[in-house]
Amino acid sequence: MNDTKKLVELALEKIRPMLQRDGGDIELVEVNDGVVKVRLTGACKGCPMSQMTLKQGVEKLLLKEVPGLKEVQAV
Repeated sequence: MNDTKKLVELALEKIRPMLQRDGGDIELVEVNDGVVKVRLTGACKGCPMSQMTLKQGVEKLLLKEVPGLKEVQAV
């Protein structure tokens, strides 16, 4: 596992308890050229607020914590 992917995993661990508290979770799919692809699961999967959670929560945290990232996408 490369350093960027490790840093992304560590950052996701910080946000995971918040998602799990609402019955959801997040899993890392891939990191490629500064783009992180994640899969929202559980209650997050069909939630109307999931896009806001992804951009305002997950993406904001990852861009702050992991150098060189450009974007976070849900797959």
